[in-house]
Amino acid sequence: MRNWLVLLCPCVLGAALHLWLRLRSPPPARASGAGPADQLALFPQWKSRHYDVVVGVLSARNNHELRNVIRSTWLKHLIQHPSLSQRVLVKFIIGAHGCAVPVEDREDPYSCRLLNITNPVLNQEIEAFSLPEDTSSGISEDRVVSVSFRVLYPIVITSLGVFYDANDVGFQRNITVKLYQAEQEEALFVARFSPPSCGVQVHKLWYKPVEQFILPESFEGTIVWESQDLQGLVSRNLHKVTVNDGGGVLRVITAGEGALPHEFMEGVEGVAGGFIYIIQEGDALLQNLHSRPRRLLDHRSNLHREDALLREESSVYDDIVFVDVVDTYRNVPAKLLNFYRWTVETTSFDLLLKTDDDCYIDLEAVFNRIAHKNLDGPNFWWGNLVLCSDRKGVRLNSGRTAVAPTRSSQLFLTLSFRLNWAVDRTGKWQELEYPSPAYPAFACGSGYVISRDIVHWLAGNAGRLKTYQGEDVSMGIWMAAIGPSRYQDGLWLCEKTCEPGMLSSPQYSPQELTQLWQLKERCGDPCRCEAAAGGF
Repeated sequence: MRNWLVLLCPCVLGAALHLWLRLRSPPPARASGAGPADQLALFPQWKSRHYDVVVGVLSARNNHELRNVIRSTWLKHLIQHPSLSQRVLVKFIIGAHGCAVPVEDREDPYSCRLLNITNPVLNQEIEAFSLPEDTSSGISEDRVVSVSFRVLYPIVITSLGVFYDANDVGFQRNITVKLYQAEQEEALFVARFSPPSCGVQVHKLWYKPVEQFILPESFEGTIVWESQDLQGLVSRNLHKVTVNDGGGVLRVITAGEGALPHEFMEGVEGVAGGFIYIIQEGDALLQNLHSRPRRLLDHRSNLHREDALLREESSVYDDIVFVDVVDTYRNVPAKLLNFYRWTVETTSFDLLLKTDDDCYIDLEAVFNRIAHKNLDGPNFWWGNLVLCSDRKGVRLNSGRTAVAPTRSSQLFLTLSFRLNWAVDRTGKWQELEYPSPAYPAFACGSGYVISRDIVHWLAGNAGRLKTYQGEDVSMGIWMAAIGPSRYQDGLWLCEKTCEPGMLSSPQYSPQELTQLWQLKERCGDPCRCEAAAGGF
């Protein structure tokens, strides 16, 4: 028996040691079953050691150089710091999937939507709207009708038109048709229809020529029909007309589909006529479509190489969290929510600092400020208390309700806030789903710190919270639902500039970040060095 015990003891001790080491090992940095390509892993069920601050650095998949500069500057300094190295966890936040559509074939560079042009109608005029043959043309009660559209490939509008009234002999109305560019008060061009000047009848519409402009890709416009008489317009619901998109070069935008705020429209949404257009640069379009299959194959090869590089980078540095989203600008809010989930489910922490990979960060200054301002108590609201009027809460997906933290929860933000920021309806920051004209207060993207309770609330409601065009404005909208305490601090800089004592500053190139950190090492504060005066 003793012999058996002697033999078993080393096995038992070995198994116990193996289990102890496994429990102490840090969890892999994977979020929501996400990793490059198809190599995904589920959230681990254990917790790593406690951290005072978790730092999340939003990073694009191909920003290898920026990440390496961070690793060789402030992150290297942090790792070598005698005390901060044990108090801070830093992770880069990267989408697990690259967009499968080449940039040249997307509707815009900020999303992953395919520019789906097939069989374009070239070298001829195209009527944008037409009525079915059996459709009667009665007068409605609406005196102002409008429709909005987005140009996906350059076109030229040659004529504006109004629907034919079958009850009239000839043209007996006074109607004005205007084309507006989105968010512009002055019309690009106007066509006025009257009995003496009614234009030319084509099918069931009267058309008048207009000054010809090339409407470029991504142009967004609204056509407005206004009756100058007491009678309403001959108009139709959008679902009762045929939209001729020329093979996919334009798209009608509707409020009913949730793609446009109702106040963005004039009058009643619908169609009271149409316009005639031609597709510009037809030969270039055909050449682009012809080369698309080859471009797609090359892009897939590049994605595979990018996946391999990311796997190697993650294996070497172990500082990347791959979140289960397609890595595009429009998906940055989803990246952030997934990272909050990863943080809650894999770490123990007090605060979370979010920044971007093109930002200068001074973590020592951040810790000194936290200690100086005692940012560790319940319900702090420090700084600017001016709030936007929209405090109705946060819009959720699928009609579900997000549960706000209790009043006794420990909540605060420390950041530089933007107040009453106008909502853009076009361009990179286009927002068509947030109906208010201004956003609730939100933080500049270069950096902010949120408490553990806020992170837990965001993580717990990640599947319910609606994402908007950018992560900073999304954060402001989400926070408007729970009203956290706020500490206003102008040292989180919103623009690329150098100010003594700054906590963060955005929009630097890898070379500029390196130079800025060299100045910090030389002078303690990069903005107090004489050399910084001319460079930043």
